[in-house]
Amino acid sequence: MNPPNAILDETDRAILRALQADGRLSNARLSEKLALSETPCWRRLKRLEAEGVIEGYQANLSRKKLGYGVVAFVQVTLGNHAGETPLLFERLVAGMPEILSCHNVTGDCDYMMQIVAADLDAYGTFVRDRLRKLPGVASIQSNLSLRDVKSSSALPI
Repeated sequence: MNPPNAILDETDRAILRALQADGRLSNARLSEKLALSETPCWRRLKRLEAEGVIEGYQANLSRKKLGYGVVAFVQVTLGNHAGETPLLFERLVAGMPEILSCHNVTGDCDYMMQIVAADLDAYGTFVRDRLRKLPGVASIQSNLSLRDVKSSSALPI
C-alpha cells in the first residue's frame, strides 16, 4: 500500500506546505519561494486543484474575537438506525453553522461533533432547542474545552 501522498512529488508537497502556511500566496510569490518558474508552478497548482488535492481556500478566523467563547466536543447517539433517520439527521446537521465538524464514528456513540457557541447559555439553548430535536437523537454527551492546546486544520505533508 502506498503512503497517503505517494502520488505527490517533493515539489507538489512543497506547494501544499506553502499554501497551508499562507493560502494568499500569489503564483508569482509561490514560484519564487519554490525556485520554480511561474508557468510550471501554475500548472502544478491547477493540477492539484483539478485532482481535488486542494479542495478550496479559506481564511482562518479567530473564534474568540468573533464572540464564540465556548467549544464543545459532543457525542451523539441515535436511538433509531433504520430507514432514513440517520440520513435525515446528517442532512440537518450539515445545515447548522454552529457545528464545525461532525463525524460518524465507531465506539460508544454514533457521531462526534465540534460545536461553537457564544457562551454556556447559548450552548445550552442550542442543545435544548436544536440538537435534541434532531430526528433519532437518543443521547447527547458534551465535553467543554477549557483551553486550546493545539488547533489546526493543516495536514502533515
